Amino acid sequence: MQTQQGPPMIIVEGWIRLAPGGVEALQEALRAALETTRQEAGCISYACARDVLAPDMLRVSEIWADEAAMAAHARAPHTAAFMKALRNAKVEGISLKAYAAEYQSTILES
Repeated sequence: MQTQQGPPMIIVEGWIRLAPGGVEALQEALRAALETTRQEAGCISYACARDVLAPDMLRVSEIWADEAAMAAHARAPHTAAFMKALRNAKVEGISLKAYAAEYQSTILES
């Protein structure tokens, strides 16, 4: 078991369910958000993937160095632009939750 020093990393996990065709409509805005966000200070990982079994569902996974980095991301202009695109993509359901990561262990790596 490994514990970390200082403020805990923040893990964001969730899903976004869109109306049929919504994933395609969001593609360009999503690509721009991913590319820009991955360059932000404190962004350790930022990913979004289409669910193989539910093609109108996006799975979201983010890891931030700390709560301040996540908060700065929330205030960024490119985040506001993506949220506008998301509203226009006909969201049918959404759930995003943030967790403090107080424990870290490598399970599998190659």
